[in-house]
Amino acid sequence: MTHHRHARLNEQFKREISQILSQKVRDPRVGRVLITEVRVTPDLWLARVFFRPMDDGETPDSTEKGLEKAAPFIRRELGKILRIRRIPELRFVHDTTLDSASRIEEVLREVLPEGGEEDE
Repeated sequence: MTHHRHARLNEQFKREISQILSQKVRDPRVGRVLITEVRVTPDLWLARVFFRPMDDGETPDSTEKGLEKAAPFIRRELGKILRIRRIPELRFVHDTTLDSASRIEEVLREVLPEGGEEDE
């Protein structure tokens, strides 16, 4: 599979999974979820779906359990929409990128003086 086709497939999975979650999944553990990235293996056996809960009251663990429970339904819905030879198994992973970036930013604010300039 070419790099361009693979990137396009990842984006299509991201778009379709987001739509299925917002319109068809009714599990209260899922709530509002942001799909940040999807990485499908070239052999189409596995798709890692990175997510962030958008509701403050939702914990990533309970959201992940709800998503894992809904995975077979989501795969069936993807099979109705996408025209590919195989719908991959879905693995949901809590995306901690934003949390890591916030921590780095906080440390930089502590280390760097106000205004971003060093005293001479």
